[in-house]
Amino acid sequence: MSSRVARAAAPAVAAESSSPLAAAIEAKGVLGAHRWLIARRWSQAGILALFLAGPWAGLWLVKGNLSSSLTLEVLPLTDPYLLLQSLAAGHVAGSTAALGALIVVAFYLLAGGRAYCAWVCPVNVLTDTAAWLRRKLGLRRGRTPPRALRYWLLGATLAAAFATGTIAWELVNPVSMLYRGILFGLGLAWAILGAVFLFDLLVAPRGWCSHVCPVGAFYALLGRFALVRVSARRSGACDDCADCYRVCPEPHVIVPALKGAASPVIRSGDCTNCGRCIDACSKDVFRFTIRFDQRRDPS
Repeated sequence: MSSRVARAAAPAVAAESSSPLAAAIEAKGVLGAHRWLIARRWSQAGILALFLAGPWAGLWLVKGNLSSSLTLEVLPLTDPYLLLQSLAAGHVAGSTAALGALIVVAFYLLAGGRAYCAWVCPVNVLTDTAAWLRRKLGLRRGRTPPRALRYWLLGATLAAAFATGTIAWELVNPVSMLYRGILFGLGLAWAILGAVFLFDLLVAPRGWCSHVCPVGAFYALLGRFALVRVSARRSGACDDCADCYRVCPEPHVIVPALKGAASPVIRSGDCTNCGRCIDACSKDVFRFTIRFDQRRDPS
């Protein structure tokens, strides 16, 4: 669905100055209106803590990083996007790396590809903060690049790996730089992470994750086939407050499920399964389900 249709389907939220969670907080309380956000922050912090426990405290439950790791000396996990770059660079993948990538792919085919972006990626905290600050400062305009840009960049990173024989993207990947920076001093990582934050804050709303990041593009491709989904099952209760659009990092994915006549399930691979629409809706329109659950409650 085009962005023009999405804008037409959503109310004029740009002119709304109140908090998008005000009605939800009144209906469900502060914790109820932040339930999935709190769960995501615990997930992101917990995963990062597992990786840092070894270097910082000598507790080696997990060895490695988000690119490649070994948990409890048994479970290998490999970022499949990194493996693709490695293969494009002409490197031969070992059986352990290939098995780790298959495990990760299988997991995200269940949980939702871009669940990585919302539940694992530490840069998400940075971009969510920029989005929150935009709302607080009333910054409503920006120059958002085309959404297809991230897919072009995804192809470009693979092409760069093929041309150089190196995994070139990892030299500037904000996720990798953040991890290395925490361990060894941020250095150049400050500039990269600061640029991402300022880009989202001053240039393009939700620009990095939704329009630029090739990692998100890769996991969006997996997300098209994922089992776990968000459904607007109680769409008949919707009062057109548009709070879900205001908090969603990919608001265009809501329109077909909420306003369409067919499936209530959000099927787009762009959905991050972050649960913010569930948190923000005072009418409990949204819920997690599976892609085959086509039930829509009567009004």
